[in-house]
Amino acid sequence: MAEKTKLLQIIHLALCASVIVAYAILGGMTLEKLKQFPSLDASSLPFLAIPVLAVVLSNVMFKTRLKQIDPKLKLEEKFPHYQVASLLRWAILESAAFIILMLKPDFIVLGLLLIIYLITLRPTEDKMKLDLQK
Repeated sequence: MAEKTKLLQIIHLALCASVIVAYAILGGMTLEKLKQFPSLDASSLPFLAIPVLAVVLSNVMFKTRLKQIDPKLKLEEKFPHYQVASLLRWAILESAAFIILMLKPDFIVLGLLLIIYLITLRPTEDKMKLDLQK
């Protein structure tokens, strides 16, 4: 089980690294740019909703996929389902971060918050066991 978890951790690291590199290159992150939060108006409200919707949607999809797993299966047999649920969750968060970067780079701070949240979702054996017991 440790090997499978290690593989999932490597995939997670690659996803996080790719988003971070994209933000560093395409976003042109500087300390001054991070300090400046753009002015809010009616046209920027949908972009403020993107991170919130991404977090909610990713968590709902993740939990829905986990609920579909047969509880009678052994932990080893549940792992592929957990892996798919995790990849789906991460893909939603990564996509939202890229959408913010491409469509409204002024809100790069919101994308960075999504990246930080994505990093905190690093898979471990303990987290997996806890998620699969629910």
